[in-house]
Amino acid sequence: MNTEMYQTPMEVAVYQLHNFSISFFSSLLGGDVVSVKLDNSASGASVVAIDNKIEQAMDLVKNHLMYAVREEVEVLKEQIRELVEKNSQLERENTLLKTLASPEQLEKFQSHLIPEEPAPESPQVPEAPGGSAV
Repeated sequence: MNTEMYQTPMEVAVYQLHNFSISFFSSLLGGDVVSVKLDNSASGASVVAIDNKIEQAMDLVKNHLMYAVREEVEVLKEQIRELVEKNSQLERENTLLKTLASPEQLEKFQSHLIPEEPAPESPQVPEAPGGSAV
């Protein structure tokens, strides 16, 4: 790679990215991989042509990504609809079970959900590693 004409790492990185983009997007467009050396003697027309091809390829990639994102959004919307429907069904089922259950069954069920912990009578002091309270 001829990088003598570039003074900063940023210029070198842009040069490398541009060459990579040309190769990558050229292969996406079905053309031969174009080997281009961008230097101070490159003609303006060839740079414009390359930039146009890069722009076309980027538009193609953008369109493909947008289509994929739209498709994924539709799948996710459908999953949300199904989950909302299932949630509603479970809420109706829960309400029905509550109305059919006897008060004893509800009390037993509630006791299993929230186990009652005995309240400590006095605050406990943590023990020190030696076994005695601090």
